[in-house]
Amino acid sequence: MRAAVLRGHDQPYRIEDVTLGKLEPGEALVRIAGVGMCHTDMLLRDPQLSSALGPVILGHEGAGVVEQVGDGVTRVKPGDHVLISFDSCGWCRSCLSGGPAYCTEFEARNLTGRRSDGTGGAVSSDGTSVANRWFGQSSFAEYAVATERNLVTVDHDLPLELMGPLGCGIQTGAGSVLVEMKLRPGQSIAVFGAGAVGLAAVMAATLAGASDIVVVDLNESRLEVARELGATRVVPGGAADVVDQVTGGGAGLDFSFETTSVSSVISAAISVLGRPGTAVLVGAGPGELSVWPPLLAGRHVTYVYEGSAVPQVFLPRLIGYWQAGNFPFDRLVRTYPLSEINAAEADSVSGATIKPVLLPKSA
Repeated sequence: MRAAVLRGHDQPYRIEDVTLGKLEPGEALVRIAGVGMCHTDMLLRDPQLSSALGPVILGHEGAGVVEQVGDGVTRVKPGDHVLISFDSCGWCRSCLSGGPAYCTEFEARNLTGRRSDGTGGAVSSDGTSVANRWFGQSSFAEYAVATERNLVTVDHDLPLELMGPLGCGIQTGAGSVLVEMKLRPGQSIAVFGAGAVGLAAVMAATLAGASDIVVVDLNESRLEVARELGATRVVPGGAADVVDQVTGGGAGLDFSFETTSVSSVISAAISVLGRPGTAVLVGAGPGELSVWPPLLAGRHVTYVYEGSAVPQVFLPRLIGYWQAGNFPFDRLVRTYPLSEINAAEADSVSGATIKPVLLPKSA
């Protein structure tokens, strides 16, 4: 197959010929129709992480059609249309309690580029191993190997090429509001960062009936999108009095949602809370949490994976909202052929595109 391979933190993606190994029990081969580019894919621009994985196929918001299934697979079959989300073991206490995002093997299955036992399953044309299980899929390619557990079957009439972002970034933003926070009508929320994850949270908060949705970002064009999607107020991220502007001189908000992983922004996300209040952090990056303990009196801070959602339950719910016209996540999407992956990454970094979606059929 053709795949976009990243061979170094400071190198561009290269479209290469890659050969996949045979399917292991519980796995399925998916022909990719479209795949979102998520900020988490850019973690491999960190030299240490990149060297740990080696040559890798990234991409973890895939959508496509099942082509083959391995032994023991019973819940999907060839021809099924599927979204691919994160992987989990299915048997640890968290998985059995309905919390697959906190699976004890989450990091091993999703962040190493390999199976949980450390094995790989792809070889480049020069015979070198290529990591191909990033978030249990590695879908910047014409085909991806996934497990039965990270596949979500969907109706055949859906536009698969647009659905992929639901599997991670959109799920994280919307799930954090609807599943983790359980935001109720009349409550308030501050969203720090108006990328795809933050704007998904804005749409979810609008759905939930929030009375005040405040969005903070450095990019004015993204603040305008936030207004269009339901934000009641916006605050420029570079303002010296961000916390005061967010609280509006009041007692503070019920929730805050932090997507940037910038230490000063994390602090602001806690400072804008009322009592009681909850800050949900999801930003992937080097930012650290440093807080004066009394600031936490009556307040709670947590870090959330994947919106604390169960994909097989939550993604059909989001699709239903979208079909009803109440969750227009597709407004964030701009498509690119897989061959233009480097342009898509540049546009994402610059802010020109909120959610790039790559179409491998054009590779």
